Amino acid sequence: YKQWANIKGEPVTITNNRGEQETLMKPTFTENLTYFFAYQLKHMYFRYFLWNFAGRQNDVQGHGGVMSGNYLSGIKFIDQFNLGPQDNLPESITGNKGYNRFFLLPLILGMIGMIYQINKDWKNALVVFLLFFFTGLAIVIYLNQYPNQPRERDYAYAGSFYAFAFWIGLGVYAIWDWIKKYMSPNLAAILTTACCTLAVPAIMGKEGWNDHDRSNRYTCRDFAKNYLSSCAPNAILFTNGDNDTFPLWYVQEVENFRTDVRVVNLSLLQTDWYIDQMKRKAYDSDPVPFSLTPDKYIQGKRDVVYIVDKGLDGFFPCRELMDFVASDDPAKKLSQGGGERPLDYLPTNKMRIPVDIEKCRKNGTIPANTPDSLVSKNIDWVLNKTALLKNDLMVLDLLATNNWERPIYFAVTTGSESYMNLEPYFQLEGLAYRLTPIKSRNMGTRGREQMRLNTGIMYKNIMENFNWGGMDAPSIYMDENNMRMAVNLRLQMSTLGETLIEEGKKDSALKVMEKCVAVMPERNVPYDGAMYYVLGTWYQAGGGEKCNALAKRLFDINEGELRYCAAVKRAKPSENLSSPARQAGSILQGLVQLAEQFKQDALAKEFKQRFAELQPLAENL
Repeated sequence: YKQWANIKGEPVTITNNRGEQETLMKPTFTENLTYFFAYQLKHMYFRYFLWNFAGRQNDVQGHGGVMSGNYLSGIKFIDQFNLGPQDNLPESITGNKGYNRFFLLPLILGMIGMIYQINKDWKNALVVFLLFFFTGLAIVIYLNQYPNQPRERDYAYAGSFYAFAFWIGLGVYAIWDWIKKYMSPNLAAILTTACCTLAVPAIMGKEGWNDHDRSNRYTCRDFAKNYLSSCAPNAILFTNGDNDTFPLWYVQEVENFRTDVRVVNLSLLQTDWYIDQMKRKAYDSDPVPFSLTPDKYIQGKRDVVYIVDKGLDGFFPCRELMDFVASDDPAKKLSQGGGERPLDYLPTNKMRIPVDIEKCRKNGTIPANTPDSLVSKNIDWVLNKTALLKNDLMVLDLLATNNWERPIYFAVTTGSESYMNLEPYFQLEGLAYRLTPIKSRNMGTRGREQMRLNTGIMYKNIMENFNWGGMDAPSIYMDENNMRMAVNLRLQMSTLGETLIEEGKKDSALKVMEKCVAVMPERNVPYDGAMYYVLGTWYQAGGGEKCNALAKRLFDINEGELRYCAAVKRAKPSENLSSPARQAGSILQGLVQLAEQFKQDALAKEFKQRFAELQPLAENL
């Protein structure tokens, strides 16, 4: 917020809730207006408007930088004022199917129509303008959006784009009305239709078709199947939010796929009605084993449970802690005083789940041939939260109640805030982490602690069970959400290959890396930073000349990125390009090291020479 409006503020003295005087910097009215015009109007409305009628830079979500999500016209001397140099654009822009250049023609035709209608029939022009205003600019005022929205919001203003399209239609009529003064009306109609069709719908179709074409893309369905295929029979799978959950519901409800797995949406698990649903049988899945009764989790009760460290020694079983928080005994509540309702709390953040080792071996939670020395008798961990929302509380309730009867998984996309700090006990088996009583002690070669990985299960999933949604087809459109999932898959496959190599299975690792490149080819899934890790693992597995070709391609891509960042920085010194430049420079340096490490002498010499030329550019960014 401060960045968008360059806010300095003015001092304001307030009395805080402790009765103390405190001075805060409050934005001025002028600064608030600056934010309104710069962010809410220009960035969050007119940028979207011009996507549709001037052109678009790419389909990457933009938060204000010059390389993501801006409008453009395709006319260089115009675009350079907004975006910097337009020569030698990097492939992250020109190779993106959202790179649409309309050359301002739809905008100009619409402006002609608007002016024509105002001059000919101002009352109806006012009607169209009111539709345009109330479905566009008025919504901007109503929504009052904050910076860094979780997704692009252009869909909110579609009504105003329709209204402007009325004026585009009237623009065609206006041009005909003008041309017919110099020739016959019929000839003017033919000429106007031909020119306007070539100038607007033809160009918009040519530029915009490939990023609106969803044919042959089944990633949504197939990724959902891959989530379910990653789970053992009768599993419970925690997911987070609609993008994961809706496809999972579809493949179970419509395609009857893996209906033994119970999908639990953590976002909905904050509501009592959804918890009630989870406690009922669904498809072939048994009820989720929650112990709390409805009167304990009904809306308004235990919506938040605070964690207050009472200095207790040792770790406490989750079962005992759940009994504590479920109690209505006033002695087990935090008194607020003043007649306010006491607060629910837990007296420690040190949790324990007892482990039935024999049961875990029988049901496969502990992989076969795992030495007893690696298996924990108890899962002891420290919860990394100061308060639990209702969904967190229900997850703990499940962990306390399940007693290792059903496999418990977390989708890889749920995010660390949902993992309850249990990551050291996670085992990767595909697109889901399985909770096991085996604590990871493995430091990966990338200098970070890795979760355990069951190579047998994951290798079979990757090589036999997973579907790829058409990513390996001759040509499909992968938008930003799909790309994010593809990057995740590349990293997971790289990690699998690395672990297979550590186990002495280089042949299997080589197959995984070749599969990775085959099912996610560059034509559909452009190479990005994740490919550096794929390349490193592929070299270790013995990829040979195929690795060299990939290394050269990655070097070319990132060299173009770095050179473009340098060109923009020279033209727009205030622009912050450190993040993309740093990533490109880091990959370039890493490619030099990989070539040297794996004795690719000619390649290493070439990379070192090229990187030496680029290094001053990187340092100036």
